[in-house]
Amino acid sequence: MTAVDFSAFVEQLAQVSGEVILPFFRTAIRAEDKSGGGVFDPVTEADRGAEAAMRRLIGQTFPAHGVIGEEYGRDRPEAEYVWVLDPIDGTKSFVSGLPTWGTLIGLMRHGKPVYGMMAQPFTRERFSGDGQGARLRALGPSHGDKPPSEWATRSLHTRACASLAETTLSTTSPLLIGEADQAAYARVERKARLALYGGDCYAYCALAAGFIDLVIETNLKPHDIVALAPIIEGAGGVVTTWDGEDAAKGGRILAAGDRRVHDEARRLLLGGSPPTTQEIQPNRELHSNKSQQNEHKRQ
Repeated sequence: MTAVDFSAFVEQLAQVSGEVILPFFRTAIRAEDKSGGGVFDPVTEADRGAEAAMRRLIGQTFPAHGVIGEEYGRDRPEAEYVWVLDPIDGTKSFVSGLPTWGTLIGLMRHGKPVYGMMAQPFTRERFSGDGQGARLRALGPSHGDKPPSEWATRSLHTRACASLAETTLSTTSPLLIGEADQAAYARVERKARLALYGGDCYAYCALAAGFIDLVIETNLKPHDIVALAPIIEGAGGVVTTWDGEDAAKGGRILAAGDRRVHDEARRLLLGGSPPTTQEIQPNRELHSNKSQQNEHKRQ
């Protein structure tokens, strides 16, 4: 069974989680602080209820599969197929009434991410990918006074970006960058054309859609990134740790729409000098060829 066979089931998970979450959004919901005295880390009844609903559906449909979730921990993480869930990524935005949160649903096989979805039930958007392609399913435009009622799907593609000087960079908050990494992050931000804060998981999907060029974070957990990696890679992007390792285990994450910007940012993050124009230039044709190959695969 391939990851593509699970796409319809992932849609079901997105539906049941959204049905739990939406009644709480933009209400006077109470948020508990699970940080233990550190940086405010809220959790709500919506987080717990949505993860519980997804776990029940997974258990009923695929009883041999494992589950890793933010709120209820690990169940059979050594299974061939393991679901990685974050019911509300961006709970701070959620409790503040801002729509830059989403439900992350990832699937790993033999420890590697093979399918992912970011579902935003309030905006009615579902970003998904399998590492080979990525797509956005959303309600189409309205006609006259009638609200939109039909779903439309389009492919996602990252945009070409030759250097950091041309980038739009996003991080959830510089204050969340580990103290030891703040100087490294600042080196990259100073080179960027534009820096944005507060995107949470939405920033990674905007990168896959070609609107953002770079996302830099630290201290991520697997449930924060496993679902997003197949979307980014499926759209033609790159996502690794700062050290260039597999992003699925979390930690210090660097995502880019263009390999050239990824390499330039990574060099700065690790304390080196940015590459020269001569070092960057030869990669332009490689990125163009890769984009053409990805387009051919999707046709």
